[in-house]
Amino acid sequence: MSQTTIFWPMLAHVLLIYIVYGVLGRRRYFAVKSGEAKVGQYKMRSTEPASSATVAANLVNQFELPVLFYALCLTLHVTNGVNYLTLALMWIFVATRYFHAWVHLTSNDLRARSRSFFVGAVVLLAAWIWLALHLLGVV
Repeated sequence: MSQTTIFWPMLAHVLLIYIVYGVLGRRRYFAVKSGEAKVGQYKMRSTEPASSATVAANLVNQFELPVLFYALCLTLHVTNGVNYLTLALMWIFVATRYFHAWVHLTSNDLRARSRSFFVGAVVLLAAWIWLALHLLGVV
């Protein structure tokens, strides 16, 4: 398996970040256009209207747990640790991020969001454990 395949899940997550930026810009634009907000409200997150505040919060989420994802992908690439299992785990993680973002930006159902976050965190932990075993020469 080519070690560069690990970059596809990374690129998929980068795409998600740009999608969320697009949604954020659109929601902010329409909040100002409709009179729900004034441009100056976006200087401080605490004064942002609810219609865009959840999107801004989701954008922050894309730079928390995913930092470990990026570090892991790069480490797997460098150590020749990319295989079908690690690639599948990374795609599952990215799928949980897309689902989490979709829920956050639509219904904002905390139960669904929490479950998605938990599944992604566990998948990422499993991949880190696999990396440790790989570095030890066990797998």
